[in-house]
Amino acid sequence: MPSSNARTLTALSVAKLKPAAVRLEIPDAGCPGLRLVIQPSGAKSWAMRFRNNGKAAKLTLGPLDLSGKEAADQPRIGYPLTLAAAHALATDIKRQRARDIDVITETKADRKRRRDENMERASNTFGSIVREFIIKYRTKKWNSRPRRWRSDAATLGLRYPIHCDPAKIEPEEIEVLKGSLAATWADKPIAAIDKYQVEAVIEDARKHGSDSRARKLYSVLSVLFGWLPLKYRVAVNPMIGVKRPGPPSSRDRKLEPSEIVLFWKACDSINGVFGSLYKTLLLTGCRLREVSGMSREELNGVWEVPGDRSKNHLSFLVPLPQQALDIIKSVPLPHGIGHNNPPEPIELSGLIFTTNGKTPVSGFSKAKKALDAEMAKVAGRPIKPWRVHDLRRTFSTTLNESPDDGGLGIAPHIVEAALNHISGGAKSGVAGTYNKAKYLSEKRVALERWADHIEGLVSGRQAKVVPIEAAAAAKHGRG
Repeated sequence: MPSSNARTLTALSVAKLKPAAVRLEIPDAGCPGLRLVIQPSGAKSWAMRFRNNGKAAKLTLGPLDLSGKEAADQPRIGYPLTLAAAHALATDIKRQRARDIDVITETKADRKRRRDENMERASNTFGSIVREFIIKYRTKKWNSRPRRWRSDAATLGLRYPIHCDPAKIEPEEIEVLKGSLAATWADKPIAAIDKYQVEAVIEDARKHGSDSRARKLYSVLSVLFGWLPLKYRVAVNPMIGVKRPGPPSSRDRKLEPSEIVLFWKACDSINGVFGSLYKTLLLTGCRLREVSGMSREELNGVWEVPGDRSKNHLSFLVPLPQQALDIIKSVPLPHGIGHNNPPEPIELSGLIFTTNGKTPVSGFSKAKKALDAEMAKVAGRPIKPWRVHDLRRTFSTTLNESPDDGGLGIAPHIVEAALNHISGGAKSGVAGTYNKAKYLSEKRVALERWADHIEGLVSGRQAKVVPIEAAAAAKHGRG
């Protein structure tokens, strides 16, 4: 092995020594056995050479420290070492060998111990625990309810690909949401999280998100820390003593007819995917998650909403009115798809409301602000605050109200069926056990009348209200 003659090393000479085309080992005359190792790349480190049980042995001490500052603690193998620290460590190793301590075996054992400790710390960080929680608890406990575990994962900051098995997917395929707990607490040891940190993140979720988001985060964290094996993960559950955010105040907000007109015109103005999405929400009365995940595979004469996107985890049928079908057909393709000549081959997911062809559209908060701004612009004045879920309440209320009150007079059990509710008298309790009717024809008539009602409002003409029984009979050629 190439080497040079021993020389008395100084801090200045160590810093000035240049690399060669081959690896160099320079013995330090001031400390027998100590070597300065210089790699062709210029990297410098310390090592010792001696006889161990009659055989030549080498022990790497650590990289060269050129900071010129001595550490406050004792020099240790594996850490950066100044010339003085390397001398002190080499002297201590010689003393241990004089006491018949096998420093090489001890060093290997210490390295393995540190490596195991690092692995244990890494496996007990919040980022790794969250993924383990989703795999070992959430997906097992709610195996038939993927909507639940996906929602919990997103609340903690992980977005999984559609139709994936969390136990089989690679970590790099999971999207870590920016600013989420999975991002900010990624490397935080789970045992280091205390009550005050939990309270801070819940308050932040309330302040910068909403009360409902704060409640959701509290709920998911409670389940997470309650699931952790306390004997080796955390000594004290940090959720103990954390106050649960209060329940939401009941809402009765619905859009008035004039607001529906503003809403519709604003959707025309913002256009694109979000304009069509919001119109579809109003026309169907469905929830945001149900509509945003709509795919072409679900449209077969009627729209079949799968249970993994519905709140009660039950699939249901939505007979889309022609206005909704026309809107769906008009949704623009994701940017860059179908605009090239020839078009580039892109594997599409079949999603209707998407901006990349692979995942459902996102960014609802920003889109809602843009919609509100456009409504105010159309109105020429500030608008009364409203939420996306108020569209569903508007749908339900108008369908239920009598024509004398400006409604459509749809039978309550039909409205409940259209909303996929099972709490109404026709579907709850014993009645629900025997009543499996889907009311498809009645729902079709109800949704068509609702679409005509909206079209009448927007166009300024009065929609013709026909009793639902007569409309259903006419649909089937009776009467």
